Amino acid sequence: MPQRQGAATNKKNRMNEPVLHGSSPLISTVVTVQALLPAAIATGSLLAVAAIADVEIAPHFYGMAAVVIVLCLLLVRPRTMSAAGMPGDPFSLTVSVAMRWALLLGLLLALAYVTKLSSLYSRRVVLTWAVITPALIVLGLRQVQEILRSLLRDPAHARRAVIVGCTDSSRILAKRLRAGNEFCLSVVGFFDDRSRERLHADDDVEVLGRLDAVPEFVRERRADVVFLALPLRQVERVMKLVDALRDSTASIYYLPDIQVFDLIQAQSRVIEGVPVIAMCETPFDAHRAVAKRLTDLILTIPLLILLAPVMVAIAIAVRLTSPGPALFTQRRYGLLGEEIVIYKFRTMTTIEDGPVITQATRGDKRFTSLGRLLRRYSLDELPQLINVLQGRMSLVGPRPHAVAHNEQYRRLIKGYMVRHKVRPGITGLAQVNGLRGETRTVEQMEARVRYDLEYLRTWSLSLDIEILARTAVRMLNDEQAC
Repeated sequence: MPQRQGAATNKKNRMNEPVLHGSSPLISTVVTVQALLPAAIATGSLLAVAAIADVEIAPHFYGMAAVVIVLCLLLVRPRTMSAAGMPGDPFSLTVSVAMRWALLLGLLLALAYVTKLSSLYSRRVVLTWAVITPALIVLGLRQVQEILRSLLRDPAHARRAVIVGCTDSSRILAKRLRAGNEFCLSVVGFFDDRSRERLHADDDVEVLGRLDAVPEFVRERRADVVFLALPLRQVERVMKLVDALRDSTASIYYLPDIQVFDLIQAQSRVIEGVPVIAMCETPFDAHRAVAKRLTDLILTIPLLILLAPVMVAIAIAVRLTSPGPALFTQRRYGLLGEEIVIYKFRTMTTIEDGPVITQATRGDKRFTSLGRLLRRYSLDELPQLINVLQGRMSLVGPRPHAVAHNEQYRRLIKGYMVRHKVRPGITGLAQVNGLRGETRTVEQMEARVRYDLEYLRTWSLSLDIEILARTAVRMLNDEQAC
């Protein structure tokens, strides 16, 4: 066993390689062309630009072409397929090629500096080549990818697949594969020990037999792929089936029934060669975290500059109309449940930030006359733009609650603290759906939390923009404000 585990760890990089692909010679040829295309385009464009510029193609140009071929094969290798389907959209492809091409140019410049050969090459030729080549590579790869996509969708190249275990996850997989896929797979049917009546199977679910019939069916009917979708509690049956299927050439994949869990940003990953499934994760990792933060800064800085006179005027008005500070500060939970201090314009005659805090209610006697007006149009929230600039909050996210309220509701509402896997926001999905202001019952807070968790599941920049737009409209006429 230790040797097998070590072997798996040594092959950890292979877990990221394509796992579902067609075995057609034509598809293999197109994949090979796709892998070689960047190098061919880069060298061809170099020699073509030199010829068009009427620059003599001396031996040193061929030397540079040879180096470019090697670097392209090492650095500008396109992915063919992944577990999610064909490689990314045109934007993702363009970004990937641009980054890899920049690295290639950096290495070329370093090599030219070390060898002192830069003076041999026409700057006009090299600069023209450096600018046009990545665009040509993107265009070429897009054309090859479209050809590959059409081949993978062609039923003539499809591999036969069977699914062992009729679960929610396996039905979803079969439905999506039958609707049209780029994995070259055709689902023949299901195997399950339960009858169609017990499965409540639809007409499109063809039950081929019981589990003990799987090995013989795979051998005799030449099924190419087997998906094992048995529940986690049936590990022994899974192992027996895997052993029985070793007497065939079928590819075997285990499909855990993760639909039974309430998942937040579910995704599969590989950690040191070990595959894992994220069941509760933040949507803001890597580039998405950067995109979220940049969006906050791009929108917040101009807003602060534009609203600075308004905020100064409000602060002066608060001080003049009632005793006490202009700003109200309170401890709340931020990212990962860490305490932060948020700013608001003071709207009450009292300032509470202790173990017991009384929620503001409609017609609360603690409101100042100006405070009611500020809360009516959410102007008391404007200082939280400073919190966004500090990185404590975001423009959009679950609204932060006072620490005392957090400690109360985390014991009463399942999954309450999951909302803190992202930065709290000035506005959020719950607020634009009418859940703003006083929460009189636990059920009302549960509704808020459901929207907060839905935001974590479905986050996108377009969703943030939509929430901000809806917030701007609601600020003018929000009956929930208090």
